[in-house]
Amino acid sequence: MLFVDGENLTIRGQAVASEAKLALTEGDSYRRDKFLWLPGLMGFSNMYTDGRLGFDTYALRSMYYSSVVGSEEVITETRNALRHIGFEPHVFKKTRTDQKAKGVDIELTKDMLSHAFRQNYEAAVLVAGDGDYVPLVEEVKRLGKS
Repeated sequence: MLFVDGENLTIRGQAVASEAKLALTEGDSYRRDKFLWLPGLMGFSNMYTDGRLGFDTYALRSMYYSSVVGSEEVITETRNALRHIGFEPHVFKKTRTDQKAKGVDIELTKDMLSHAFRQNYEAAVLVAGDGDYVPLVEEVKRLGKS
């Protein structure tokens, strides 16, 4: 399973692009302050092409966690855009563009742990931009997952 802290990825990706004076173009893989993903790579696609893992080489389920400022319509539009690129979207409402929504970290942690406990995956891939998830990864490993 693939778990993406899209809120963190988007914030950091936009900052890196700005520092490097690169323009991010809105489209299927990017919406300003909403989500950012790798162009051309779908959530369910085969991310490991060399076969070294010894188990399925594609994500059986890919979840993207993010938050947006705006109406219910903006949230629904963001969810639909994430579904279009192969993700199960978890989109939370936030009140200001300069804040992070706590629901993202909590929901991602809950899902990754509960799926590990229920034996729903052999291995998880976590895309995150900071060390906040280190205790989560340690607990998932303690449960026998990679």
